[in-house]
Amino acid sequence: QLLAEIETPEVDQQLQQARADFDTAQANLRQAQITADRWEALLKSDAVSQQETDQAMSTLAATKATVASNAANVRRLEQLLGFQKVVAPFDGVITARNTDVGALIDAGANTVGRELFRLADIQKLRVFVAVPEVHVRAARTGTRASLTLDEYPGRAFHGTVVRNANAIDLTSRTLLVEVDVDNPAGELLPGAYVFVHLELPQQAGALMLPANTLLFRAEGLQVGVVRDGRAQLVPVTIGRDDGATVEIAAGLQPTDQVIVAPSDSLTSGSRVRVARRPAGPAP
Repeated sequence: QLLAEIETPEVDQQLQQARADFDTAQANLRQAQITADRWEALLKSDAVSQQETDQAMSTLAATKATVASNAANVRRLEQLLGFQKVVAPFDGVITARNTDVGALIDAGANTVGRELFRLADIQKLRVFVAVPEVHVRAARTGTRASLTLDEYPGRAFHGTVVRNANAIDLTSRTLLVEVDVDNPAGELLPGAYVFVHLELPQQAGALMLPANTLLFRAEGLQVGVVRDGRAQLVPVTIGRDDGATVEIAAGLQPTDQVIVAPSDSLTSGSRVRVARRPAGPAP
């Protein structure tokens, strides 16, 4: 699809001159070839000297080089002329146009390139996600992902993790992940922000706890457990976090008694009285 056509009068004139120079060089080559053949024939009959013949052959070689140089210049200018037409490299939608009819388009090594058009293929979108370091095991190639937007409440779009940066960003401690999402109806717009949900693999032996059992301390994430009638703060590592519950990947045993909704002032060694759930009729 043709997007724009650029007028290049200087290149047009240079190409015309280059073609004329090429034609002149070809004419000179034909004459030099005839002269060289004639001198070679005369040399056989000793009618001319070897030096004169060598000079004719040298002139022929120089003329051939001139023809090759002019031909290369013509090809170069023809390639430059090909940039007159700006065509779309793929099917898509123009999302930005930064030029108008009659605008001056600069070109060359000493000028800053300017974007003329921005073209987007919205049939399949690339979604870039910064995955926290603790959840990088969910960023494996082939992992399914679901996307939600405020514009479409209660609806999810599905994609697949196709690649990742394979390195943790030292500043944000996140892994850059790319998710490809099919968008045949064009409902997702390029540049939009979405919520991406990745399916974390279930760890063997992982425990699930209510989110209100976590204590956020300077030493790191902790939970309170009851041991011998006293509280003990235990550092834990979490896996999946769905907001209401969290997966404990390390730090607890299945037999541990965990304190629910602990006080922020809870410290190790505090006496704890375990409250029993009152018996009642089954719901």
